Amino acid sequence: MPPTDPKFYKELLDHMSDGVYFVDRDRRILYWNEGAFRLSGYKADEIVGRCCQDDTLCHVDYEGHHLCQDGCPLTASVGDGGSHAAQVFLRHKQGRRVPVSVRVEPIRDEGGAVIGAVEIFSDNTAQHAARRKTAEMERLAFLDQVTQLPNRRYAEMSLQTALSEYQVHKDPFGVMVIDLDRFKAINDNFGHATGDLALQEVAKTLTGALRNTDIVGRWGGDEFIAVVRHVDSEILRGLADRCCILVAQTSFPSSDGSTVSMSVSIGGTLVLPDDTPEGLIKRADELMYNSKTNGRSRAATA
Repeated sequence: MPPTDPKFYKELLDHMSDGVYFVDRDRRILYWNEGAFRLSGYKADEIVGRCCQDDTLCHVDYEGHHLCQDGCPLTASVGDGGSHAAQVFLRHKQGRRVPVSVRVEPIRDEGGAVIGAVEIFSDNTAQHAARRKTAEMERLAFLDQVTQLPNRRYAEMSLQTALSEYQVHKDPFGVMVIDLDRFKAINDNFGHATGDLALQEVAKTLTGALRNTDIVGRWGGDEFIAVVRHVDSEILRGLADRCCILVAQTSFPSSDGSTVSMSVSIGGTLVLPDDTPEGLIKRADELMYNSKTNGRSRAATA
């Protein structure tokens, strides 16, 4: 196929691992490549012709603010003719939140007038690092089979390693105990297969919400644990709030077609000089139960 053939360029774009789409000045989507389908779950025929304002991808920033209505990089590029970049979370067709790096460039006509924009979005480094971690977990039998997160054994080892490094080098870290709210009701109302799916979607959302230096694993049942390095009280609180916000904006369809919404309650604490692994977990666990007592879908840190 010669490079002058338009199909050549379509195939070239479709073979990119990044998602690519074009919009006109009204942010109506004119083109959607295969990479965009792989990252979002939406096929071109489900997206082309729709407007970004329809909020299909429901882009949010790290604080959970909806960008399709306010703060959209596409809108900014069409408006000022400049390049824009952002780190955002899109909503996958299956309901989970996917962290992506977004780059936007204006599209101009022969006279130089802006007639639209192109957005390129890709998995951020935390997601790629998570895939590498998953492969290693599988090799060492440290993987939880339901969520594909590190299992309790690996989480315990990570916590002990962080504590040992703190005792020698004073590298600060924190622990978060994360509990899926009303998990029994999900199992009772929709069945255990849907309960497993809820755990999987929460696991994916937590992985995207945290940094590539953090470890999040399944502690057991509906409970997760995260070991977060190089944090102070403000960073710990921000990470815990981000996890709560993004899980609360995650949903998926059950087998009967109804929507399953989720939330988590979180307790987070910083390491103290005389801490043991058991003491850290106990303190974070108590804070998590305070979150549940105070209404769920919230974080308590200390």
